[in-house]
Amino acid sequence: MRLFVPQLLALLLLFQFSLANADEPRFTGKVSEWNGFKKYEFEVEGKQVLVVTPKKEAPGRPWVWHGEFFGHKPAPDIALLNKGFHIVYMRVQDMLGAPTAVKYWDSFYRELTTRHGFSSKPALVGLSRGGLYCYNWAAANPTKVSCIYADAPVCDFKSWPGGKGKGKGSQRDWKLVMDVYGFKNEKEALEYKLNPIDNLKPLADAKVPLLHVFGDADDVVPWDENTGLVEERYKKMGGDITLIRKKGVGHHPHGLDDPSPIVDFIVKNSSTNR
Repeated sequence: MRLFVPQLLALLLLFQFSLANADEPRFTGKVSEWNGFKKYEFEVEGKQVLVVTPKKEAPGRPWVWHGEFFGHKPAPDIALLNKGFHIVYMRVQDMLGAPTAVKYWDSFYRELTTRHGFSSKPALVGLSRGGLYCYNWAAANPTKVSCIYADAPVCDFKSWPGGKGKGKGSQRDWKLVMDVYGFKNEKEALEYKLNPIDNLKPLADAKVPLLHVFGDADDVVPWDENTGLVEERYKKMGGDITLIRKKGVGHHPHGLDDPSPIVDFIVKNSSTNR
């Protein structure tokens, strides 16, 4: 078969395009738009997950993993998408970071890193109760985390939803803690030693950097019972933690008016290892 020059050029371009995109992650499921980016929704282990893809991904395929409340205060995510990060979330609501939730996260991590070539070390984002998911998974997988950004995070379920300190607590969610963690009674819950405030050493040993943004008037998730204890204990272990205090601010609003410190922290510390 004789090929003319234009045909040869077309085949060459097709070959180059195929090589450039051979390792591109391909997702199935529902496709929609999120703030100008493609969002894919599918299932892993029977749980709904979503992945928002950048228009041009960064080397190493870095990604940001939300513990809860995906889409709330999205400015940092949009900025990171523009820098080539993927944004992901898994719906395991009402599990409050319990061991079962950690196992579901393990499955999603394997899916993204083995089938889709994502970086081996995502940045974790723990907003409010999302802190329980992020810190508990990170403590179980400290070498698989690049950094943690936590915003008014729950770091001790005795504080919230237990309300055993200064905070208001939540009876509905305290009952959930009892159920999903499998405690026989409240005494067992109060004696539990694997809340994030109690389980920081794996992260300190792995040198995982932390950033906490918090309001010092928070009466839902009191900062001194959560962020304050994490800072005190992490520093004693030699850990790297940065705090951004919002004076006179309660649990809401989350985030920062200028998200640059959040974005810069994640970009600086994110792994590009595959």
